[in-house]
Amino acid sequence: MQSQRCNHSWREGSRTGRIAFCILAIGVLASMTPAEASPLRRTPIVAAVQNAAPSVVSIHGRKMLMSPDHYAPTDTGKEVKGMGTGVVIDPRGYIITNFHVVDGVERIHVTLEDRRTTVARLIERDPTTDLAVIKIDMPDPLPVIPTGTSADLMCGETVIAIGNAYGYEFTVTRGIVSALHRTVQVSDEQQYRDLIQTDASINPGNSGGPLLNIDGEMIGINVAVRVGAQGIGFAIPIDEALDVAARLIEAERLEGIAHGISGRTVREGIEAKFVVTDVREGSPAVQHGVQAGDVVKSVAGTPVHTALEFERAMLSRKAGEELEIVVERGSSKLTSSLALESMPVAERTVTDRAWEMLGLRLVPLPTRSIRQVSTRYQGGLRVVAVRNRSVAEEQGIRPGDILVGIHKWETVKMDDVAYILETPELTRADEQPVRFFILRGSDTLYGHFRVASQRR
Repeated sequence: MQSQRCNHSWREGSRTGRIAFCILAIGVLASMTPAEASPLRRTPIVAAVQNAAPSVVSIHGRKMLMSPDHYAPTDTGKEVKGMGTGVVIDPRGYIITNFHVVDGVERIHVTLEDRRTTVARLIERDPTTDLAVIKIDMPDPLPVIPTGTSADLMCGETVIAIGNAYGYEFTVTRGIVSALHRTVQVSDEQQYRDLIQTDASINPGNSGGPLLNIDGEMIGINVAVRVGAQGIGFAIPIDEALDVAARLIEAERLEGIAHGISGRTVREGIEAKFVVTDVREGSPAVQHGVQAGDVVKSVAGTPVHTALEFERAMLSRKAGEELEIVVERGSSKLTSSLALESMPVAERTVTDRAWEMLGLRLVPLPTRSIRQVSTRYQGGLRVVAVRNRSVAEEQGIRPGDILVGIHKWETVKMDDVAYILETPELTRADEQPVRFFILRGSDTLYGHFRVASQRR
């Protein structure tokens, strides 16, 4: 009996010891932050993800999914939930993504890594490269993703993809660079060139998200996966993507300011510089001695190495503002004060004027796409974005609609819109609203708006 009691006591003591040990262990683990986790757990992949993830956003929205022929007479399309990913490239809320992610989306919803959600607006897009820039307005600056270069990629090196895979936000996958310089034909209208191939899982929803190197630097924009294949995904090289982004956020167009400098990024290996290729006659740049061939080193104290950095330095500026610009000419560095001016109205493109006056971003459509819906029209212009608080938004025009006419004129091509926007009888401030016509699916709809200058 005594021996049994001893055994019983020993078992109780052992249980108590285990409980005490567990409580101690839990207490120790609870006091450890992720930064204090075991060094063996904090691998280079973990560090890379932590470096880049705060700049990655998830994109959601609803769009009309049309037939492969764009608009078929027996199919008005169905509403689907679109999803994708984007990357912050400027702290003021500019985000790069794929054009197909936001194409036709009525309201672009963006979720940040900290789970805040807001609505974005489309700034500009380039269907040829399948890239677009959207913008969100937040009360505090956003973290910008670190960028590397795609000039020195190596087959076999580790890469990481972050994205909104199948709607599962901020999904992380890893793999290697499988091949470089791939050409992928997606459809009759869309071909990608010079892509990075990877076996990192890239699923629907990953489009527009970053492909990272092991240092957590973005070296590509995830864009496509080979249907029916396993472990074959593709990304747009970051050097190309950021050059396109620079065109999409061009400050002279977005801000209506004039500096007169045109340039491009010149890369020598992994090094990059922004070289002036042209200086517009009579512009502030000419007046202050900037010349073609100059290398811009900084604008208003901000270092410049690429076209994107130059455009970012020019954003949010106003006419009349003076900026210090430093250029390198040969072996000399020259500093001057560049006084910005307003962009002459005549130099704004018809695309810009349609955005300003109507609140519409328009792109031409093939005639066959229109005639499959209605033989009444010779062509039309597809609405890819509608500006907030514009006359177009007030009238309920939506992305995906096709503008086929304004007043007594058809809108078959952008030249037609240019003519309409320059017609005095329509653009006087006291002029009565004019009728417009749109196709939505197989239905022709109409409304009335004033064709007058509407500042953003």
